[in-house]
Amino acid sequence: MEERQPPGDATQTRILDAADDLLERRGVRGVTIAELARRSELSRPTIYRNWADADDVVRSTLLRRVERILSALPARVHTSAALVDDILLFTALFRRDPLFARLLADEPEAFTRYTLERVGSSQRLILQWLTTAIDTAQAQDSVRPAPPSEIAVMLLLVAQSAVLSHGTVSELISEDAWERELRAALDGLLRP
Repeated sequence: MEERQPPGDATQTRILDAADDLLERRGVRGVTIAELARRSELSRPTIYRNWADADDVVRSTLLRRVERILSALPARVHTSAALVDDILLFTALFRRDPLFARLLADEPEAFTRYTLERVGSSQRLILQWLTTAIDTAQAQDSVRPAPPSEIAVMLLLVAQSAVLSHGTVSELISEDAWERELRAALDGLLRP
């Protein structure tokens, strides 16, 4: 397979925009190379020069969504309280994102496949963000001593599980209580 083009490439953007639209309208099953070619007005070989298959395009599209959510967060945090605020903001933005909301509601098996079955690009990006924030807060003695990357993994697991299970427990716990308890769990993981 040829080398991928730079991330800001207009061709890749057209393909990812087409995939984004297909995912929102038809879900994961609606993303095929043929449909991507038609919607992006590019040839199938052009798509294959950039991605191995439709699944690879879906993963790149989800990564781009996560990058956008992370870019909406405030600048680097220095305390555990600010980190918990940012994680809760991330979960809120993630749940409100039309594509992720659709996957959670209509295709939980696809959501699981792309987010929980393996640590992919999106999770690695989130873990990098968390690790950096934890390291910064530890320097201020605001987070307990432990390897930042290990704390980051557990924070990701807790937040990911809470988001995935939210619909299951929505009749048992109010939105405010869900957020309060998630905040307490995250704070407990970080507290010195």
